[in-house]
Amino acid sequence: MKKKGLLFIISGPAGSGKGTIVKRVRELAEFDFSVSATTRSPRPGELEGVHYFFVGKQEFEEKIAAGEMLEYAEYVGNYYGTPKKPVEKALSAGKNMILDIDVQGALQVKEKLPEAIMVFVLPPDFATLMRRIRGRGTESPEIIDKRMQKARVELECFDQYDYIVTNRDNDVENAAQDVLAILKAETLKTFRNRDIKEHFFS
Repeated sequence: MKKKGLLFIISGPAGSGKGTIVKRVRELAEFDFSVSATTRSPRPGELEGVHYFFVGKQEFEEKIAAGEMLEYAEYVGNYYGTPKKPVEKALSAGKNMILDIDVQGALQVKEKLPEAIMVFVLPPDFATLMRRIRGRGTESPEIIDKRMQKARVELECFDQYDYIVTNRDNDVENAAQDVLAILKAETLKTFRNRDIKEHFFS
């Protein structure tokens, strides 16, 4: 009987570097990655079906009504969310899946799929987080303020996660290795390997 894949949820406030960590983890281990859907416009260099599925607001709301979204949230006037079918298909096929989503979405997924493994990415301190957010240089002061306000709220939720990974400056490799260590530990848990007893004495 094929084992079901593991679902990893990686969250963290803007500026935590979670996207960079996820990218490195996928270079080091075999993970399917769920491409999110959004109603915001593509940024320069972003590709349809690679970075996001870009859809209209009405289409997104129709998907919500039809139960086709595993999680979703509205942020700064746009919807963001995870389509359900690709995740279910990958896990049923025994593939590990990684989701790079915010806290609100992560808690929605955990409610629907309690077996999901929750990892929260922390910066070393709040001053570093603020410097990273301001240092992007791609957003207006109003958006930066909203991101920092949201970061404060999200940081209050990290104790609802299973694991914490700290992403220090210029140290993505160690953070990625921490995630891989979590993957290894979860893979070796006894409840995931009950079939070993059956085959051990045969």
